[in-house]
Amino acid sequence: MATVVRSFAIQGIDGYPVDIEVKMLEGQPVISIIGLGDQAVKEAAERIQAAIDESGYVFPKKRVIISLAPSDKKKSGSHFDLAMAVGVLCQNGDIGVKNLKEYGFIGELSLDGRLRACRGILPMIIAGQKKGIKKIIVPEANLKEAGLVHGVEILGFHDLTGVIRCLEGKTSGGEIHVGEKEKGSEESGTVLDFKDVKGQDELIEAVVLAAAGGHNMLMVGEPGCGKTMIAQRIPTILPEMTEEECLEVTKIYSISGLLPNGHALMKYRPFRAPHHNASLNALIGGGAYAMPGEVSLAHNGVLFLDELAEFSRRTLDALRQPIEDKKVSISRVNGTHTFPSSFMFITAMNPCPCGYYPGAKCKCTDYEIIKYRGKISGPIMDRIDIQKEVHPVDFFAIADQKSGASSEELRTKVEKARKIQQERYAQEKGSNCNAQMTTELIQRYCVLDKDSLTLLRETSEKYGYSARVIHKLLRLARTSADLDGEDKIRQKDIEKVLTCRELDKSNSKMVVVK
Repeated sequence: MATVVRSFAIQGIDGYPVDIEVKMLEGQPVISIIGLGDQAVKEAAERIQAAIDESGYVFPKKRVIISLAPSDKKKSGSHFDLAMAVGVLCQNGDIGVKNLKEYGFIGELSLDGRLRACRGILPMIIAGQKKGIKKIIVPEANLKEAGLVHGVEILGFHDLTGVIRCLEGKTSGGEIHVGEKEKGSEESGTVLDFKDVKGQDELIEAVVLAAAGGHNMLMVGEPGCGKTMIAQRIPTILPEMTEEECLEVTKIYSISGLLPNGHALMKYRPFRAPHHNASLNALIGGGAYAMPGEVSLAHNGVLFLDELAEFSRRTLDALRQPIEDKKVSISRVNGTHTFPSSFMFITAMNPCPCGYYPGAKCKCTDYEIIKYRGKISGPIMDRIDIQKEVHPVDFFAIADQKSGASSEELRTKVEKARKIQQERYAQEKGSNCNAQMTTELIQRYCVLDKDSLTLLRETSEKYGYSARVIHKLLRLARTSADLDGEDKIRQKDIEKVLTCRELDKSNSKMVVVK
């Protein structure tokens, strides 16, 4: 009979079980690996042969067939090595293992039998737990990450010899068994704080409004006025992630091989700031086996695009679906992969090509300014809730100015407003903040009085707002009321959020040169 050893593969951000079937036949010595594996899987034949020989066993002089089931799904990665090696040794009768079905195996083998760390450990361990596998053997370097999952016994080993001794019962594995699941903590490694920002009180107020409701934001201002400085501090005022959010973010980084600090749990909201020459696949995700892009790496955090007008229009327009749907679907020959992409979209740009409009230093014509701003399509601008102009500050005037509110103080305001929203949408699936309100929820929770409705209608007619923009203004007004703890949207909330569309007013003042 064939020997069946359990392992795992990854599709999207989730793992699924894979059965490694090993069968030996009489014939010319050769190793055949089947089951739609990539080049790394096929090269495992040489690695497992060398590792078995280094571990004191003789690789069988027979025809060895290794099948990865289900055979109709493409599989990638070198983490199947350990399961293949154990399967060969069991099939050849070199080792005897009781209850092999209780074990799952993950690990890449080096030529001298050592186990190398693998990426994507966390989603694979979760898949094993759901499948009811009791014990999972992983490389020693992946112990901390694997230990984040409850309900499954994790065993970590340095080499193939240690795995064999444990399977044969010669060692209990006590010294390498993670008895208590250590929840590693990711260090933020940052000392950024809003108290360092001076002279931009109005802009900080808009940032707090954006953070309180999860709204998107665009900052337009000349170089050196503090746009990037403020954007980098936004994660410091966002609420702490829940355990579920932490695991979801950690899974994405695990698959991408980007987990820091010994593969610890990510507890801080991610901040991603790709360069403006980033490709479409780098931003959205893609590749032969569909890896997560920047929009997914920013999940539950902030995606910051600096110098927005320098990004290619095709790349920016690809952001429409991830911003709106909070997920991105990537279709490949081997299937469709869906990655989460629920992030705060924060952007910054100069007001004109030289960066100094409307000051005396600006030498750009109206045509050049309109052409520069026209690089950003209308549908993308529609999806940005807050558009603020950032004015430069006088360094000497603020030098002796006291520090403003700290990130901790601002986060308290944000968390208070978010708590109100979570209670409001407790029974609404897919909504936990105002930015995620559906049309039905807007009609229910964003009722305006007569004066507020008239003000909104007049402004909309003046600047030609689309229905999407009006909905975003209503969501912003709801957030403004939540920050003050008010049940109803007031006229002052509408007046406040209308000041958050400054770019519309700026554009309307320009003279179009034909």
